[in-house]
Amino acid sequence: MKTALLTGARGFIGSHCLEALLTRGFTVHAVSSRGYRNSYPEQVVWHHADLHNGEHVLRLMAEVQPQYLLHLAWDVTAGVYWRSLENLRWVKAGLGLLQTFVDYGGRRSVMVGSCAEYDWSYGYCTEYLTPLKPNTLYGVCKDALQEMVTAAGREAGISTAWGRLFFLYGPGEHESRLVPSVINSLLDGEEALCTHGEQIRDYIYVKDAASALVALLESEVEGSVNVASGQAIALKSLIEQTARAAGSPNKVSLGAMAASKDDPPLLVANTRRLNEEVGWLPQYDLEE
Repeated sequence: MKTALLTGARGFIGSHCLEALLTRGFTVHAVSSRGYRNSYPEQVVWHHADLHNGEHVLRLMAEVQPQYLLHLAWDVTAGVYWRSLENLRWVKAGLGLLQTFVDYGGRRSVMVGSCAEYDWSYGYCTEYLTPLKPNTLYGVCKDALQEMVTAAGREAGISTAWGRLFFLYGPGEHESRLVPSVINSLLDGEEALCTHGEQIRDYIYVKDAASALVALLESEVEGSVNVASGQAIALKSLIEQTARAAGSPNKVSLGAMAASKDDPPLLVANTRRLNEEVGWLPQYDLEE
């Protein structure tokens, strides 16, 4: 039986990874520091642990002794996390988690990064080709952890991969983000105020992202892998499709808000590694 330890199990992505792990036949040990609601009482073992506490992590690994580690836990408090010093604590927590995972016989680790690690001036992002030049503390910390985890994995003789997430939408997303903010405004009978919407992005449904991360975990692919749809879409098209689905196609005001001065015009992933090496393809499209 394949035993996986999942951190961030109550988060936006982690909650969807539970089902994906079970579908692929894993015995799942889920970690949360905030308590939990168990929808899989006989299939998921929950653990309450503070990943910043070395003693908690030691007890957790000694008890579970997982073969696989899928690490998503991070502080992504909306409007704060890009520049929060909490990012430094999560680098330390990730390293401690990996060290203890190795000590207790772990074999395969996948940790989760971000497109914020890339140099956004390039627009089209390919692993090991597009330069890494993050311009936020969040991106710097993710990139630094990736470098250390990859090197440590080589020295320890375990298999590691880094899932670099792009833009997501779907159930559980924070209400301040683009898609839910548009939906909530329209369902409340208000006008959805947006930027010009000319920015081109790569959006992936959260259930697909979770499925991709679990496929990466089960694979033997190592190093950084973009986790994205590989499809470019203008934000105004995303907004307009959302408005039509909400039954209010004429209540969107594009250009009502100023775009951020450092908002790149293009940010899209090359997903060849994910599609061809991992062997994963998305199951959902935006209209669906």
